[in-house]
Amino acid sequence: MSTDQQTRLNGEAPKMATMKQRALGWSLALLALAQLIYGLDINIVFVALPEIGHGLGFSEQSLQWVVSAYTVFCGGFLLLGGRAADLLGQKRMFIFALVLYALSSLLGGLAWNPLVIVIARAIQGIGAAFLFPATLSLINRLFEEGPRRNRALAVWGGAGASGLTIGSILGGVLTNAFGWEAVFLVNVPLAGIVALAALFVIPRDEQRNQKRHFDIPGAASVTTGATLLVYVLVQGPEIGWDSQNIIISAVLSLILLSIFALIEVRSTAPLMSIHLFRNRSLVASMVLTFIYMGTFGALPYFLTTLFQNVHGYTALQTGLAFIIPSLAIAAGTQLGERLASRLEARSTLLIGMSIGIVGTILIPLGAYTDSSYLMIVPGIIISGIGQGITWTGMWIAASNGVAPEDQGVASGIASTTLNIGNAIGLAILIAIANSGIQGMTGEPLREALAAGNRTAIYLAAIGILFGAIIALFLPRKRKI
Repeated sequence: MSTDQQTRLNGEAPKMATMKQRALGWSLALLALAQLIYGLDINIVFVALPEIGHGLGFSEQSLQWVVSAYTVFCGGFLLLGGRAADLLGQKRMFIFALVLYALSSLLGGLAWNPLVIVIARAIQGIGAAFLFPATLSLINRLFEEGPRRNRALAVWGGAGASGLTIGSILGGVLTNAFGWEAVFLVNVPLAGIVALAALFVIPRDEQRNQKRHFDIPGAASVTTGATLLVYVLVQGPEIGWDSQNIIISAVLSLILLSIFALIEVRSTAPLMSIHLFRNRSLVASMVLTFIYMGTFGALPYFLTTLFQNVHGYTALQTGLAFIIPSLAIAAGTQLGERLASRLEARSTLLIGMSIGIVGTILIPLGAYTDSSYLMIVPGIIISGIGQGITWTGMWIAASNGVAPEDQGVASGIASTTLNIGNAIGLAILIAIANSGIQGMTGEPLREALAAGNRTAIYLAAIGILFGAIIALFLPRKRKI
């Protein structure tokens, strides 16, 4: 090679590196936007529920299925979505999930009766189950373990927190201005644009020489079993744990998940490799995601009840009240990245949970009938910062030591425990909070709701403390 050629190549190298970094930056922007859409869709429908019920003729008992259909199918399909990303391609499944999101949102916006909108929400849930692990595993593939991945996860987590806030506010604005249909139709251009851009921006899926096998019996048994389990956890508090439907679903779920375990032990190409459970960081993270959503993840429900049922806020005022905690969570995700780049996962999570415990204990100071919003602000800010730090550290720990070909299923496993933790945590805390309100009305009801909320929030703080104890089992001296 001539001297001129060598000089030219040396000059091209920095340009190529800059172009690669720019491409990764655009990819991260799309992944963060997808997470924002995911977060937005969790909250945007809540504000529109009364209008949906009135417009489509839902009964009070059946209206809950607009929310439950999404939760049940998202929780049930997460593991399948994670494995599909590994076997079929993370970029392919990312785009597929967004297209599914767009089409189901269009169906929801055009729904003409209750059944159609429940089906649309179920398909949205399946789309979310494929989107979340595909997005997370793409981040873990495109950004190497260490500071780069930590920063990417912080951006991704901050976008999700922003989506929760935007969803609450946008839901109120769109419903008031255009009707409930708008909370569905807004997803169509958003998801469509991200899916189209992903075709050109996100790097293609890696080529694999080995033949891809899909564990169909395992996929069928775990998806059906997990879906039934989430159904039991979500609907049990609503229709009664002794209901025939709940008992039958619980038994079938136990049978199917037991069959899945047997299939995975004997399968030559398992959906969920048993060797993943030798990864102590992943196993501890599974427990942590469960606790996280059963504690931190339950707080928005009790804050909503406090704002609307105790303090009498409108839906739009409630959405605005969530701006401060959501900004605190977003700030916490960025702080979590900085801590994670300097400390091990264990220390980052312990710091986040310690801050979260302090803030969560302070929240009930503003949970009285005569409390002002300002009294609750210190608690929700401190709790939100702790929540953001914990969120970032939790997902970094979940990806540590996981091979690239298993990132999708590892994300799916942790995401599944996340959803189940939310269902179980909410069911327990709501039952405790509402145990003393039967037959009450007026001011006594407001006081009982406030007291129940205080109890539930204190119990959530105890749960976070238990999570900090679990974090002690994470591997030490591992930089993330």
